[in-house]
Amino acid sequence: MKEQDSIYHLMFRDQSDVLHVKDVQKILSISKHQVYHLIESGKIRGVKVGKSYKIPKVSVIDYLIGNSND
Repeated sequence: MKEQDSIYHLMFRDQSDVLHVKDVQKILSISKHQVYHLIESGKIRGVKVGKSYKIPKVSVIDYLIGNSND
């Protein structure tokens, strides 16, 4: 658990704890459509606020290290 905690603190330190679709696009080098697909499929958590999604940075990290909700 300690190792996982350090991963969360080290990855994407320069990013806010809450990301926008454009941020996730840049981090993962994927299209906007692919980001929406990841959210809709539950692989990355996202909350719709108004017309945009707010995505917890920890959710993107979970996806990258294989802890996403498949």
